Amino acid sequence: MAETLPPADDLGPPRETPLFGRLAIIGLGLIGSSVARAARRLNLAGEVVAIDADADVRARVSGLGFADRVEGDAAIGVAGADLIVLCVPVGACGPVAQAMAAGLKAGAIVSDVGSVKGAVVRDVAPHLPEGVHFVPAHPVAGTENSGPEAGFASLFLGRWCILTPPEGADEAAVARVQDFWEGMGSIVEIMTPQHHDIVLAITSHVPHLIAYNIVGTAADLEAVTRSEVIKFSAGGFRDFTRIAASDPTMWRDVFLNNREAVLEVLGRFNEDLAALARAIRWGDGTMLHEFFARSRTIRRGIVQIGQSVPYTDPPGGKTS
Repeated sequence: MAETLPPADDLGPPRETPLFGRLAIIGLGLIGSSVARAARRLNLAGEVVAIDADADVRARVSGLGFADRVEGDAAIGVAGADLIVLCVPVGACGPVAQAMAAGLKAGAIVSDVGSVKGAVVRDVAPHLPEGVHFVPAHPVAGTENSGPEAGFASLFLGRWCILTPPEGADEAAVARVQDFWEGMGSIVEIMTPQHHDIVLAITSHVPHLIAYNIVGTAADLEAVTRSEVIKFSAGGFRDFTRIAASDPTMWRDVFLNNREAVLEVLGRFNEDLAALARAIRWGDGTMLHEFFARSRTIRRGIVQIGQSVPYTDPPGGKTS
């Protein structure tokens, strides 16, 4: 069943010729299905192959119609593909790379979308045959929704995508992956895997950890019933904890695979939190005001560069 797509004016016109002949996407959740939709909409690939081990997911993808072919076996699915994008949880990248290795053709480019890069490089690179290029990527985009129905083509529009090519990576392959993400509307930056992991620990990983924790704390308070937490969730609690609805499997793997950077940032956070607690205890209004004013300035800077737009479902509930 072919998918009915709304106009793509916001994404610009499709390419006259595809960047890649065949694109294989392994894992068809929010990110994978969004990549597939964007690639088809913008003619970034001549053929899109969707690969997922879950039979139910494969059936749903077939019904949605955003892939030309749907496969369950990774090695079969990647055969003949020019670009393979791993859209599975970070902890699954190594086993998936091992499973697909036999099907990779010489000259193929393997990438991913994981929010941890050091562990992905460590786990994936050893399984790739000689002549296959590896260019890890991390699109800094998403919603709290999951599954193939949650994806939409404009998810990456105006969002950062960080490439973390390992030392000695083929420059032409890196350039092609950059063209691919820029073709979907992303702003591309290149950095080392190690630098990426410390940056994302503070900008994404620790905030998610705090959000999950405060939801748990609110639920456990004996003096506050669960219904009251839901009923009286003002803007602060509701908006701050939105990200606690994210995929638990993905975030489990993020914290297990970026533990050093997360623990380093969490240690600094605990020190700052203790300083705030002391200021509140001792009535140090000057310290609190200066701290809040500095934080507001940083927040305004985020807004000014356009990275604070809330993620919502596309108008009309369409997920394309």
